[in-house]
Amino acid sequence: MQTEAGRVADSLPQEGLSRRMLRSEVLIVLALSLGASGVSALISFVGSVTRPGGLSDQAATLNGSQAPGRPWLDLAWQLFGIASSLVPVVLVAHLLLREGSGLRDLGFDRRRPWPDLGRGTLIAAGIGSAGLAFYIGSRAAGFNLTVVPESLPDVWWKFPVLILSAVQNSVLEEVIVVGYLLRRLGQLGWTPMAALVASSVLRGSYHLYQGIGGFIGNMVMGVVFVLAYRRWGRVGPLVVAHALLDIVAFVGYALLAGHVSWLPTP
Repeated sequence: MQTEAGRVADSLPQEGLSRRMLRSEVLIVLALSLGASGVSALISFVGSVTRPGGLSDQAATLNGSQAPGRPWLDLAWQLFGIASSLVPVVLVAHLLLREGSGLRDLGFDRRRPWPDLGRGTLIAAGIGSAGLAFYIGSRAAGFNLTVVPESLPDVWWKFPVLILSAVQNSVLEEVIVVGYLLRRLGQLGWTPMAALVASSVLRGSYHLYQGIGGFIGNMVMGVVFVLAYRRWGRVGPLVVAHALLDIVAFVGYALLAGHVSWLPTP
């Protein structure tokens, strides 16, 4: 199988795109998506650090109600947020099609569903247990906020929305932070190590609102995901792994919060 390093073109894409244009393209894509989230997370982190009390005494809610007491309006806002968050992925697909490729070249397709599912499940199993232990330890040490994966009302659409939110997170992050970014950085002449560091730090940056533990933990996860992508040449397994991790976190919290002593709650 051709790896990611081999698939990114040694030369620039067609249509005479210069390196300056590619750099601008990358900055625009990130500014419209996870780069902006990184800046927002940094501002949130500064606010948390400068607020009286420790980080573990504060909470970071991932999936909260958008219209408390109005379930249908809340559902509309939830679905709108999920759909609009995927627009940068559509933009990336358009930009790749412009150069004669597409998301298929990143391994985001249905050509290999069972290998993607199997590999993604193995990654999720390995990262999930270690990640939970690291989060609990970081929070106990005062390096992390208390993460509240969901605080949605108990309505019929709660679990479907949590699952959709998990899938949206996985598609957005893995397509842009791994597949697209590594492809573009390779075309811009970045070394594999520099591209790995950039992708991993970016992933950590937009989780900084959770605290230092969230930053470090997700940066390590980013290293694993980049290495897996270079090994298999597909973001498909990463999307599966990320989706499973978030589904377990969101749905598991909804079912277990307040019922088990080891799960931190605000």
